[in-house]
Amino acid sequence: MEENQSPKIQEYEFKAEMKQLLNLIVHSLYTHPEIFLRELVSNASDALNKVRFRKLTDSDILDPESELKISISLNKDGQTFEIEDTGIGMTKEELIEQIGTVASSGTLQFLQKIKENNSNLTADLIGQFGVGFYSVFMVTDEVTIETRSIEKDSKAYRWKSKGDGIFTIEEIEKENRGTRIYFKLKDEHKQFCDDNTIKSILNKYSNFVDFPIYLNGEKVNTVSALWHRRKEDIKEEELIEFYKFISNDYEEPLGHLHLSLEGVLNFKALLFIPKTAPLFLFRDFTEKSLLLYSKKVFIQDDCKELLPDYLKFIKGVVDTEDLPLNVSREVTQYSPVMAKINNILTSKILSFLEDWLNNEKEKYIKFFKNFGSIFKLGLNSDFTNRDKIINLILFETSKTAAEELISFKDYVSRMKENQNEIYYVIGNTREAIQKNPNLEYFLKNDLEVIFLTDPVDVFTIPQIGEYEKKRLVSVDKSDIKFEETTAIKADSLSPELSKTLLDVFKRILGDKVEDVRESVRLVDSPVTLVVGKSGMDKQLEKMMQYMDKDFKISKRILEVNMTHPIIKNLAKRVIADENDEILRLSVLQLYEGALLMEGYLQEPAEFVSRMNEIILNATKV
Repeated sequence: MEENQSPKIQEYEFKAEMKQLLNLIVHSLYTHPEIFLRELVSNASDALNKVRFRKLTDSDILDPESELKISISLNKDGQTFEIEDTGIGMTKEELIEQIGTVASSGTLQFLQKIKENNSNLTADLIGQFGVGFYSVFMVTDEVTIETRSIEKDSKAYRWKSKGDGIFTIEEIEKENRGTRIYFKLKDEHKQFCDDNTIKSILNKYSNFVDFPIYLNGEKVNTVSALWHRRKEDIKEEELIEFYKFISNDYEEPLGHLHLSLEGVLNFKALLFIPKTAPLFLFRDFTEKSLLLYSKKVFIQDDCKELLPDYLKFIKGVVDTEDLPLNVSREVTQYSPVMAKINNILTSKILSFLEDWLNNEKEKYIKFFKNFGSIFKLGLNSDFTNRDKIINLILFETSKTAAEELISFKDYVSRMKENQNEIYYVIGNTREAIQKNPNLEYFLKNDLEVIFLTDPVDVFTIPQIGEYEKKRLVSVDKSDIKFEETTAIKADSLSPELSKTLLDVFKRILGDKVEDVRESVRLVDSPVTLVVGKSGMDKQLEKMMQYMDKDFKISKRILEVNMTHPIIKNLAKRVIADENDEILRLSVLQLYEGALLMEGYLQEPAEFVSRMNEIILNATKV
């Protein structure tokens, strides 16, 4: 930021990204201008919460006895709007940093993408991207902020901007703590000077703000803390609006869980599962999850200690009587009370989801499709509830229709009588998996195979090991126990010729492979590559290679289908001449073709050159 040296009014320039953001906001994006009110009220509420928290441990502040409130003043004649809070206020440095930067990383890129696609940013997404305050530029050409920090010796400042890339700050006289924002409305938005219009908007978006909101002197929000009321006394509409208020979501929740526990531990909780996942699933779980209260007093707006990471998509409120009112945010990290609440909440949520799976499967499938990726990470972190999590995991299989999902319990109930292993395969898509030659045996013998296409499956599902004493086995591994009867094929090469041919394969391929073996799993393909018993899963190797360019993949075992016409033709060439050039080229081509199928072919030019040589020989007249 560049600063003008004028002694009274200092001029600053927004950062480049802020200029672009303001331009997008003012000219391109918003179709719901009323959202500016929700965002200003929300910011005021946050500022008041910070004062209430500060007062728990420190009374040596400015205006310690002043009422914590939000006041809105409208002037129809002057077409002006003013909102003032008695919150924590801002210092000059905080004004520069908090008002002069984009709050959420990726915000600008996201908004630009919306613009490029010629679509509008819906009102309900605004708050999720840290641009809430700037929504005020939808309804005015210039905004003024007057603020004074909570510290006794603080100074007051006036911030002013027209949203054109420049803002000014000057020192002013202001007796009271808090922030006042005022501006003149554009002619096309003068309806926001009407009392009834503002009441309606406040009722829609801000009825659950935990501080009194006064509109021209009249208190307009009257709803008490919802989580302290009896379940039967709460209307569905109230739950939906409360969820929207705390989550900034425009959709109603997929479901909610209302808890009230008394005994060894006392707490109340109102928890919600969103209907859809955020745009940036994993990154957005650094955003707010649960609000923590103690005896109705707000403590923390994103209490990470209340839930394990794999349940961070849950929104809601927890209020406990067992935390001291002077608790600090640091203390919550090590509190045995918090650990106990975490354990109870986790158990209750998992039981709630289990009930959905058993009794409302469509709803559960919708939940799992949205949040399954992060939920499955609990397998690697929550060993207490591991069995519960395993039972809640869903997947597609070789026998399900696309998009149909089943559980491990479902899979086991459908297993063949003598089947002792649970088979799975990992791939990027269902379509890619279905082309995997290692599936051929299982499809021919009507053995169901679990299809895993979620990137996190690589790190989670193989770690399960076994389910109901059935070992989980990848179809890409070499140590699968095949039925012996299927290995005896009437149209296969003789054992002696098979051994000779395999020896020729080994000689030609040398140390390119770990071994060459006769295949049982292949039906339609001539060869395939499988991972040795101690080798990593193929998809996990790809991820390791992506993270570390020097990572070396393990050598594969080449399996050869002795019933395939190509292999039989090669056997005839072996009988005629083990050093036949076409035989050598064909073996190398089969091997590299298998590498190509796996996505590991390093020398495509050599592969194509060899293919051309084989075609040349095959087409000679």
